[in-house]
Amino acid sequence: MKKVGITEVVLRDGNQSLISTRLSLEDILPIASQIDEIGFWSIESWGGATFDVCLRHLNEDPWERLRQLKKAMPKTPQQMLLRGQNLVGYKHFSDQIVAKFINKSAENGIDIFRVFDALNDVNNIRFSILQIKENNRHAQAAMAYTTSPIHGLNYWIDLAKEMEDLGADSIAIKDMSGILKPYDAFNLVSKLKKEISVPIHMQTHATTGMSAATNLKAIEAGIDNIDTSISSMSMTYGHSATETLVSMLEDTNFASNLDLLKLDKISDHFKKLRNKYSEYEGSLKGVDVQMLVRQVPGGMLSNLETQLKLLKQEEKLDDVINEIPKVRRDLGYPPLVTPVSQIVGAQALANVTDQERYKNLSMEMINLISGKYGKIYGEVKKELRSLAKEKMEPITTRPADFIVNNFEELKKDLESFCKKNSLKDLSISEENILSFALFPYSSTDFFKKSSNKES
Repeated sequence: MKKVGITEVVLRDGNQSLISTRLSLEDILPIASQIDEIGFWSIESWGGATFDVCLRHLNEDPWERLRQLKKAMPKTPQQMLLRGQNLVGYKHFSDQIVAKFINKSAENGIDIFRVFDALNDVNNIRFSILQIKENNRHAQAAMAYTTSPIHGLNYWIDLAKEMEDLGADSIAIKDMSGILKPYDAFNLVSKLKKEISVPIHMQTHATTGMSAATNLKAIEAGIDNIDTSISSMSMTYGHSATETLVSMLEDTNFASNLDLLKLDKISDHFKKLRNKYSEYEGSLKGVDVQMLVRQVPGGMLSNLETQLKLLKQEEKLDDVINEIPKVRRDLGYPPLVTPVSQIVGAQALANVTDQERYKNLSMEMINLISGKYGKIYGEVKKELRSLAKEKMEPITTRPADFIVNNFEELKKDLESFCKKNSLKDLSISEENILSFALFPYSSTDFFKKSSNKES
């Protein structure tokens, strides 16, 4: 039995889950030094949706944000979420772009990379893991947790072993939907501790009301580290409160030894911020039973409701919700996580509004079935494979092998954009080129705003 490490996620997943990632750098910096003094195993401060939101909504340079956070919290390892070959975007990028992005992330302040793939296809995280190791940073491979008739205990053990063989420094259980049950967590962690030698971490959301119990059973099974979020920015679609877990473990062999009084002062700061950004908070007040019954994430529900309102077909929401698990089954039970969750949700909506299942397949759906997102673990329905094959021949190798993003060409494109818009040459910065490569529209809009602000 040993002390359990705590990863504080309020600066990334905590605020992403509750207030649409709207925390600005100026909101964070006043409390950063106090966060740095707590003694967290790490602070998840970057990656995920933060990059896109900085450019699109906050008018911030995500790279400068990272540098400032690292400077303000030098004692605590900075952690990011990386979507494997997708990086922090929503499509696959070439190995050259992945290598450049990881190099620059490490150079600007990231110490720990949590890497996952939406389909749990290790071919989509292998190159990232290698690049992280080349940069002498901690490579944490994450399993996107889901449940289905084909996702039994042995599946997760075999996947963890594959990830360890890639050279991962630790393995994370990424329960993005809060569906990992307490006793299942105990069995999974117990088995993993016997089968792999690297540390095991876990992220579970509070969406279904099970997170505190799931965390506790995982700790009893010997887990090394858990994710929590400061109490004033916790629960509902977020995570168990940091102070709750710290208090639960006091006077036990697992005690984290973090100071509750210091945590309380940090919580006061984020309480004010949660009120400030209340317009971005969802309507969930208790737990989301849709996740327990159908594995439909809350974000999917709100997006589908909005789309049905635009179509003036709000009365069909329940039909769409019931269609989602059917589409997922037909696709071989992939985890409902970005970008797969959006693809499944959109197809379920089309199936209902068209009044005919699979009358129209989106290009993203065809790409998913054809292997352009990676290998689907389960068996895709024969009808869907045939429909997709009419549009695209399936691929069986690693999707990134077919991608050509040339960094030098992107540099020239950004240079041309700057000349055309009478901006200073932004292409002299590799970070700017990467922002341009990942989010062309958001970054160019940001560059224009920044230039106007400077002038």
